[in-house]
Amino acid sequence: MLAFLLSIIVSAALDTSEIMIGDQTDLHLQAICEPTEQVAFPVFGEELIPGLEIVDRTIRDTTTLRDGRLRYDQYLTLTGFHDSLYYIEPIAFTSGNDTFWSEGERLSLNIIQPFEIDTTLAITDIKPIAKAPIWWWGIIRWILLALALAGLAVGGYFAWKKWGYLLSHNPQSTIHHPQPTRPCEEVALEKLDIIKAEKIWQAGEVKKYHTLITDVVREYIAGRFDFSSTEKTSDETLRAMKEKLSDNKDLYHQLRQMLSLADLVKFAKWQTTPEENERSLADAYTFVHETTEKEKVEEDQNSKL
Repeated sequence: MLAFLLSIIVSAALDTSEIMIGDQTDLHLQAICEPTEQVAFPVFGEELIPGLEIVDRTIRDTTTLRDGRLRYDQYLTLTGFHDSLYYIEPIAFTSGNDTFWSEGERLSLNIIQPFEIDTTLAITDIKPIAKAPIWWWGIIRWILLALALAGLAVGGYFAWKKWGYLLSHNPQSTIHHPQPTRPCEEVALEKLDIIKAEKIWQAGEVKKYHTLITDVVREYIAGRFDFSSTEKTSDETLRAMKEKLSDNKDLYHQLRQMLSLADLVKFAKWQTTPEENERSLADAYTFVHETTEKEKVEEDQNSKL
């Protein structure tokens, strides 16, 4: 939903219009304006509206667009615990003495419970159960199946023991030891070096270039922070990394810039500048170096304890 007044554009959008009770979704607040203008975002307490709780909120992020304008983004993470349809009226932003509303149709968020409880199905009389016939053949089949599984387990155990004995007494057998895993930062830096050397965006493959960079960063995050980022959206990754990078706001900002620009290129066919392409690769290098150094310092400190 957009509201236009002069050169200021404000919007509010939900990631999804339906969630289960206790699940979460993001409300994306955005404002675009000239560098000379200031836009104040709305301030909410613990609830957006009665029944919709705000469990997390990002700091307002600033991005400079190609035309020189500034784009401000903030995400509010919402949840609810009552089965109901909630309506979110247009949200007010201010600039000086002027108020701007995210005009248009109001947003709606439907919170549903995963199943209905039918109280009419409750057992009120146990007599029919007591008189139910016993299906002996069904019981016998389960007993036979259990015996068969037990036989397979015992046979498999003795076969494994015999095979292990033969291998241990066979001079020609070779024991293969697993190769040590390479440090995740070493793998990430090697892949970034390859991306840099291949000059992918200079050859016109900008989408492939940004996709490769973010793939490397996501794989590195999985190895460094034990968080599977490869199957997550950019917003989900950023929410998880916000706490981990709480002591380095600049690094978190660079990560957001990198992932947001890649999403614009992949999904909105954004035309990047050479400076933006170079900055994304540089930010990837910086992210790996700074998080690696922090991890090594923590490991050294723990080893001295």
